[in-house]
Amino acid sequence: MRALKILALLVLAALLVPYVLTPFYRAGHPVSTLMVWRRLTGAPVSRQWIDLQAMSPYLPRAVVGAEDAHFCKHQGIDFGALREAINNAKEGEGMRGASTITQQVAKNLFLWQGASYVRKALEFPLALWIDAMLPKQRILEIYLNIAELGPSGQFGAEAGSNFAFGHSAANLSPREAALLASILPNPHIRNARLPGPGVRRLAGTYMARAQAVTTCWAKIGASEPIFGHFGHNRP
Repeated sequence: MRALKILALLVLAALLVPYVLTPFYRAGHPVSTLMVWRRLTGAPVSRQWIDLQAMSPYLPRAVVGAEDAHFCKHQGIDFGALREAINNAKEGEGMRGASTITQQVAKNLFLWQGASYVRKALEFPLALWIDAMLPKQRILEIYLNIAELGPSGQFGAEAGSNFAFGHSAANLSPREAALLASILPNPHIRNARLPGPGVRRLAGTYMARAQAVTTCWAKIGASEPIFGHFGHNRP
C-alpha cells in the first residue's frame, strides 16, 4: 500500500507539472516534448526562435485560417467544432479536426504525439488552463516556434521557412506562408519546398481564409507591436 501511495503521488506530481510551468511560459523559448525526445535519441533538431512581431504577418494569418479559424473567440477548446467532429465520427467519417491551436500547444509542450483518448483527456483541461494563463498572441508565438515544419527535424517557422524557401520567416510571401500552413500537421508527407497538387490547392484555400481572419486580432484586444500591423498589407 505504501508503494501504491508513493506511485500515486508521483503520478499526481507529474500531472501537475504542466500547470505549474505554464505561467512561466509568458517569456522564454520553450521546446516541445518531441524536440526533447529527438535530441535524447540523437535525431537532428533545427529550431531558431523568431518573435511573433518579427515574422511576416502572412504566416500567423495563414496558420490561424488553416488550423483554428475561431482561435480568437474560444477559450482553448472550440466546442462547436468538437461537436461537429463527434457527429462526423458517429456517421462513420472518422474522428478528425476540432483540435485548436491551444490544444496543439498543450500536446506539443507537455504531452506526446499520436492519437489517444488518454492524451485527449489530459489535453482538454490543460488547453483551458493555457488559454487562461497566456495571452492569445503568446500562445500563437509558441505554436509557430515549436510546430514541426520540415521532414528532417525542422521545428518552428524560421527553420521551416529556411528549409522550404531558403530565407527567413520574416520575408514570407502570402503564398509561401500558405504553403507552410498547408504542410501542417504532417511535414513528412506534405512538402512546401516541392508542393504537389494537393498542397497547392490547400495553399490557395488558406490564402483566402487568411484574409477572413484579419479582424481576429481586434476581437482579442491585440495591440502594438505584436499584432498591430496584421490588419494591413505590407508593401
